[in-house]
Amino acid sequence: MDVELKKELPPYEIQRDFYISLRTKMVDYLASKSGKGSKFAPYLLFAPDLFHLLVKALLDNRIDAKSKTLIGSGILYFISPIDVMPEGLIGPGGFIDDIIVATFVVNMLLNKFSPEIIEKHWAGDVNLLTALQKISETSHTFLGKLPARSMLGRFIKTSKKA
Repeated sequence: MDVELKKELPPYEIQRDFYISLRTKMVDYLASKSGKGSKFAPYLLFAPDLFHLLVKALLDNRIDAKSKTLIGSGILYFISPIDVMPEGLIGPGGFIDDIIVATFVVNMLLNKFSPEIIEKHWAGDVNLLTALQKISETSHTFLGKLPARSMLGRFIKTSKKA
């Protein structure tokens, strides 16, 4: 079943230019001294790929409105200057939380739709499922170090005792 997109996408060259620009900025950062020293460096290149996937999936009419709300929330988190790790304050390393949120959204989509529908919009070098597995494994380690996660853990322990 081949279904066409309802909305007209910007010309391919404009889409590609934005994607290449974002990816080039990330590559330049990773080549810098501070980028090389980041333990999250291998994951940062997934940021432009995941953002691209979310935007393309949002425009795909095979995806229902409820799922598009989730996708839109993931895109909004990416572009919002206020989040757990703001890019404006920490630089490209601030994309880590955006990558984790996008991974969550994409995993939800993969649980609901055929992987072929989602993979059609993937522009990354690594296979989508391999990339998601790699990010998911790292995100558990990273999330455990966030203060909010620790506070939530204490609350849950306290609630269980009561």
